[in-house]
Amino acid sequence: MKHALSVTRQQNFAAWYQEVISEADLAEESGVRGCMVIRPWGYGIWERIQKLMDAEIKKAGVENCYFPLFIPLSFFEKEADHVEGFAKEMAVVTHHRLVGDGKGKLVPDPESKLEEPLVVRPTSETVIGAAMSRWVQSWRDLPLMVNQWANVVRWEMRTRMFLRTSEFLWQEGHTAHVDRDDAMNETMRALEMYRAFAEGPLAMPVMAGEKPENERFPGAVATYSIEAMMQDGKALQAGTSHYLGTGFSEAAGIKYQDKEGGQQFAHTTSWGVSTRLIGGVIMTHGDDDGLRCPPQVAPWQIVIVPMLRDDDGDAAVLEYCRNLSRELGSLSAFGEPVRVLLDTKATKAANKRWSWVKKGAPLIVEVGPRDVADGKAAVLRRDRLYKDDGKLATAFTPRAEFVAAASAMLEDIQSNLYNEAKARLDGNIRRDVSDLAAHYQGDEAKFAGWVEVQWARPSGDALDKIVEQLKALKLTMRNAPLDAAPADGPCFFSGAPAVERILIGRTY
Repeated sequence: MKHALSVTRQQNFAAWYQEVISEADLAEESGVRGCMVIRPWGYGIWERIQKLMDAEIKKAGVENCYFPLFIPLSFFEKEADHVEGFAKEMAVVTHHRLVGDGKGKLVPDPESKLEEPLVVRPTSETVIGAAMSRWVQSWRDLPLMVNQWANVVRWEMRTRMFLRTSEFLWQEGHTAHVDRDDAMNETMRALEMYRAFAEGPLAMPVMAGEKPENERFPGAVATYSIEAMMQDGKALQAGTSHYLGTGFSEAAGIKYQDKEGGQQFAHTTSWGVSTRLIGGVIMTHGDDDGLRCPPQVAPWQIVIVPMLRDDDGDAAVLEYCRNLSRELGSLSAFGEPVRVLLDTKATKAANKRWSWVKKGAPLIVEVGPRDVADGKAAVLRRDRLYKDDGKLATAFTPRAEFVAAASAMLEDIQSNLYNEAKARLDGNIRRDVSDLAAHYQGDEAKFAGWVEVQWARPSGDALDKIVEQLKALKLTMRNAPLDAAPADGPCFFSGAPAVERILIGRTY
């Protein structure tokens, strides 16, 4: 069967991923290594994520604010584990002015060297901690819960659009609490918010759990994540929530007077998701014709394509389409008005159809003179593009019937995408593997998925040895699922009594 893309997932998943981004007009190279231009359709998906996620963040009593892009280097040096964890990825500003070198080029002015270098924000624990130290004085000031939508810079060596870029967009929540229990409740609330968001609006099933010690956020006491399975069997860390203990408070001086008049350090948390989620949506739902966008985050849920012929009949077709657009726009789905676009660009209708197929618009509706005469619409569901015979599964539906069913169709597409991905996740987690090397080697193991094993949760040298063993197979430990069955046997690695189960797989 001929598809819209030149490469299939089975042929070359990495090349397929890049082609989806290009052909769906999601993003493009910017001219700066590791940085991308997010195009309107890609940014529209991010705006939908922002809108829906922001509502959930505020529902929890978290307030939005904004902190500087530039952070003094000394802020990072206060927390040793934190600075060590990010040191290799920091972009640093050392001068504030350029001058000509007399040869037609601009160079930093030696006289403009900054007294203290400024780090371009890789994450904001340190600068927000400094603010919290001013804002928190008494137990009455807690909990203090803030969030910012911002860009961050981490100078990645190997970059891939949306998944690992030198600059990306995200939200980062930061909270301070009176004690460990309150902070842990917030850590787990944020984790559950991310799980529900991934499995709801993104239709992307995930495993929520605690990361092993070696995968913790630099300076954290505990890190939790949601892990999604991509169609090539690799894991994508799609969101994280961290309990930071009092380490950052001690470094930044976030102290409060308790009810008894004593001085205590606040317990802090941080949590975030990023534009990496768009990469997750592509690799979870995309097919060999492009992206399939879940209706809840699709910028346009229904796209109407008029079949124009540059003759007198075009006016009637356009009027029919405008009326249909108004009818559909008066509907609601997922608690919001249905988002409808009438595409009147001066492009051949067939080209427009395939453009929207590649973008992944959930419902594509074509209307020609015959449809106007018959009172119908040619409807194409993006989640079920073809019939069994390989032809497009276009349904010629009476207009009133389509309008009446449109909201339910969008909700059915959302459910269908989730169920398809959930079946893939559940069907590709093996719990009976005794030899990781055999399981993950050879062409037949290309889509090997994940393995769940029991382990004793070692630390120190014992953990380092396991990490090195897995690294030799290009494997990592993802997380210990919160809903996994209790440990009931020996550790996969040491034979000691196991304390929990952990997922292992290849990752992005």
